[in-house]
Amino acid sequence: MQTTYIMIKPDGVQRGLVGDIIGRFERKGLQLVAMKAVVPDQATARAHYAVHAERPFFEGLISFVTSGPVICMAWQGVDAIAVARRLIGSTNGREAAPGTIRGDFGMDMGYNMIHGSDAEESAASELALWFPEGTMAWTQDAQRWVYE
Repeated sequence: MQTTYIMIKPDGVQRGLVGDIIGRFERKGLQLVAMKAVVPDQATARAHYAVHAERPFFEGLISFVTSGPVICMAWQGVDAIAVARRLIGSTNGREAAPGTIRGDFGMDMGYNMIHGSDAEESAASELALWFPEGTMAWTQDAQRWVYE
């Protein structure tokens, strides 16, 4: 089992796509083990995107991600990182495959609605940054909660 970090960015929240996006991860079979809504502070945003610090778009990215609420989530499952990346789709919404989150809802490179960890190392770092309190362990027994 892997755990990956997923963040719905301010544009996804503002567009009212939170439920649709979460539903895709649930329907795929990943298990939600942590979630919270926050408006990121500068320090957390800069730490999260530190790998891009030297790129020309860095300051705009920090301004964007701190502009409003984001939904921070930890999803668990077999190969969760790769599975989540396939659900998300390529960065540019105009080029992302139909059926992916960005392919179905995105039109722009900058407003791409969602972030997902790209490797086990980044997932561990991002989960520690956004969920210092840790995630929860629970057994998902869906049918038990559907029928009495």
